[in-house]
Amino acid sequence: MFRLIGVPIDSAGSAGGTELAPAAFRELSLGEAIEGRDGGDLDVRIRAERRDPDTGVVGLDDVVRTTTEIRRAVHATLESGEIPFLIGGCCTMVPGALAGVADTRDSVGLAHLDGHLDLYDDKSSPLGEAADMPVAVALGLGPASWVEAAGTPLTPDATWILGYRDREDSLRDGMVMPEDFDPAVNCLSTDELRESGMASAGSRVADALASSTAGHWVHLDLDIVDPGLFFANDAPVADGIDWDELTDLMAPLLRSPALAGFSLGCYNPEKDRDSANGRRIVQVIADALGGNV
Repeated sequence: MFRLIGVPIDSAGSAGGTELAPAAFRELSLGEAIEGRDGGDLDVRIRAERRDPDTGVVGLDDVVRTTTEIRRAVHATLESGEIPFLIGGCCTMVPGALAGVADTRDSVGLAHLDGHLDLYDDKSSPLGEAADMPVAVALGLGPASWVEAAGTPLTPDATWILGYRDREDSLRDGMVMPEDFDPAVNCLSTDELRESGMASAGSRVADALASSTAGHWVHLDLDIVDPGLFFANDAPVADGIDWDELTDLMAPLLRSPALAGFSLGCYNPEKDRDSANGRRIVQVIADALGGNV
């Protein structure tokens, strides 16, 4: 059974935005759709008006505290025999989630579904927002205090980034690239996913992670979906996948017996006044899990 855990954060550092998503998804009956038990919200927020002068990260102290709280919650949930389902919030939650799994199991893998590579560090990130950096931090790159809080749970060979479309921008900004790791981080762009077929790609990644780790985490950043379809989005990237493709990609990953947990991020209900995007997201997740709303 899933345990829903709300993570009401927005790495921009101000009130509103994605930190409103956990409450919005509860109103849309996400818990009932996935047959999960509601564990409430973590007492976390990210608040800052500007980048930290030493590290360049917005709200770093709050980011570190959030990571620590997520790590504890994920660990406790897995120890209880439930599967954690984090309702974010933004991608900042990924390092803490992976750390919680690593505290429980010998190894952890990541399927990171995102329109962005998320391998920026505190120096290369254009905005200094923690949501630019989660995969890098989990691999040991970034602000020392955040890396320490997360404990470097990932290895490159157990990391899969799926659906990215920002390689040119990332190169321009000086981001560390997937091939700079040894071994290289596994990546499949939107075009590569389509070439192999979404369901086939999802199965390939699920099988790879099941054979090489003691459990995998799936993180869904909704900006993997094309902004023409997903408009409740603070970081749109053109030419994304559609809702049916997302369902096909996620289904093998979420239905795998090796699933250790799932996180959902980057939905801004303030940009979804009639909740059309929110309702579709709930439907997609239920369908990917094999259930009905």
